[in-house]
Amino acid sequence: AEAGAGRCRLSKIGAGRRPPPARVRVAVRLRPFVDGTAGASDPPCVRGMDSCSLEIANWRNHQETLKYQFDAFYGERSTQQDIYAGSVQPILRHLLEGQNASVLAYGPTGAGKTHTMLGSPEQPGVIPRALMDLLQLTREEGTEGRPWALSVTMSYLEIYQEKVLDLLDSTSGDLVIREDCRGNILIPGLTQKPITSFADFERHFLPASRNRTVGATRLNQRSSRSHAVLLVKVDQRERLAPFRQREGKLYLIDLAGSEDNRRTGNKGLRLKESGAINASLFVLGKVVDALNQGLPRVPYRDSKLTRLLQDSLGGSAHSILIANIAPERHFYLDTVSALNFAARTKEVINRPFTNESLQPHVLGPVKLSQKELLGPPEAKRARGPEEEEIGSLGPMAASASASQKLSPLQKLSSMDPAMLERLLSLDRLLASQGSQGPPLLSTPKRERMVLMKTVEEKDLEIERLKMKQKELEAKVLAQKAEDSKEKENHCPTILRPLLHRTVTVAKPLKKAVVMPLQLIQEQAASPNAEIHILKNKGRKRKLESLDAPEPEEKAEDCWELQISPELLAHGRQKILDLLNEGSARDLRSLQRIGPKKAQLIVGWRELHGPFSQVEDLERVEGITGKQMESFLKANILGLAAGQRCGPS
Repeated sequence: AEAGAGRCRLSKIGAGRRPPPARVRVAVRLRPFVDGTAGASDPPCVRGMDSCSLEIANWRNHQETLKYQFDAFYGERSTQQDIYAGSVQPILRHLLEGQNASVLAYGPTGAGKTHTMLGSPEQPGVIPRALMDLLQLTREEGTEGRPWALSVTMSYLEIYQEKVLDLLDSTSGDLVIREDCRGNILIPGLTQKPITSFADFERHFLPASRNRTVGATRLNQRSSRSHAVLLVKVDQRERLAPFRQREGKLYLIDLAGSEDNRRTGNKGLRLKESGAINASLFVLGKVVDALNQGLPRVPYRDSKLTRLLQDSLGGSAHSILIANIAPERHFYLDTVSALNFAARTKEVINRPFTNESLQPHVLGPVKLSQKELLGPPEAKRARGPEEEEIGSLGPMAASASASQKLSPLQKLSSMDPAMLERLLSLDRLLASQGSQGPPLLSTPKRERMVLMKTVEEKDLEIERLKMKQKELEAKVLAQKAEDSKEKENHCPTILRPLLHRTVTVAKPLKKAVVMPLQLIQEQAASPNAEIHILKNKGRKRKLESLDAPEPEEKAEDCWELQISPELLAHGRQKILDLLNEGSARDLRSLQRIGPKKAQLIVGWRELHGPFSQVEDLERVEGITGKQMESFLKANILGLAAGQRCGPS
């Protein structure tokens, strides 16, 4: 009970202010020499000075050493229990407070990261020890009589060549990494297995570990070719009001080691795997540098690994980085690189906070009865005679039953949890002081008034629309009456035509043909020629005859020219002769005949023989009746006059 009260006090403190900062803690572990490897008899290049500092030879000046200070340093003789109890075990208590925690194993390939995280049956590593203690804590805190009910689930995945693979379900493909509205990193479709004991954990974890991608290199016979992430989620639900729930996540991450392909001898697939590993670790270094420099953009999205570690580095988790290094001299450059990365990571600041909310069933929608929605007069009319008698006898009992039906938390689905907690505290304080009256959070009258006001506004809107519709209908009727009066005044009978209107007929388009001057002179010399010339003088059109002394005014519809039949026959004959004997070039001299139509005419003539009349030109493909009419009008007069009417 005291532990539960402590968790409640912590939640209240963190709800109203910004969470306090928590620096990423860094521990360095130096593994012992491996028997049978090159350089095992050489002196180590790293030496521990105390439990928090170490020194390494300066490659630029062998007379000097480089000193590093960290939160913890574990030498060659340190055990798995020393590392777990000194760095990992203290952060497990934060999971029961609804906060996140993460443990990362970093270092070059062959430095002992997997041994630190997994260990062996004789020397268990961080993962089995942390799960054993965490399950024991949840059993103790979740027993009957305690204020919280706890449950634990696990998920296991790997990041292999920028693909997120579920190790608990090998049939699943590449998973995506999402972020919810509160900034939490999620992986939809990731398998979650509930566990209640360490035996349950081993039953799921051991087969999944065999699905992880490993390979042999010159430096390690079982080198990890992917980043492995074990996610353990602790859910807590409060058994009593206000029925809060908390969620804490523990990330246990075994990073793949950076590799120098010149020493590992990677080729083919191993070389491709090494490139993906080094690229993701390079982005991890960029993220740490951006956080330390306070840059506005942190490149979390440049890699799947950093996207998944967004909560661990610069996020809301209590983070521990265990940097694994090797003592051999041929690991010197990798060791210096790992120590520099660990020194930069030590400056990263996280801000852990409690992930607490109300349970979903508490925030359900409010369902009020019809009598609660109505006011006192309406409710009295809605009740029957028996209910009215009961209500008159016991109004206090009815109000008490109504207050019991209304839960104080059913009206607060959109309220902030911190404000809700303050209102509950004030309500309990007033109740303890003997304050009379309804609770602060039970407000059915106010909700009824708001609902009635909304209904009244809707009724007013409906009435306004009805009035507007009546006005429009009156306008339409008045317009119809006015139109009918106008028809009666102007049209007394149906058969009588309109006096103020004149029937007009659309006039056909008239075209003027310009005749050659030679033709006009020849026909003017003949005594029987009747050739008219169209002149345009202002708005009046006059037709002048060459023999008439005075012009005769005609109406506007007398545009057509009178041409003798002999002239038309002569023009048709010339067109027919040109169609039967002319080449494609000669045919192109005709108006409306281009290169394409000239070729079609020549081809049709070779296939079907000569044309019998000019109208046979319509049988040629591509020449329509309208085109034939315009062709005759454009060419017949020019050819009759002996001129070639080609394009000028």
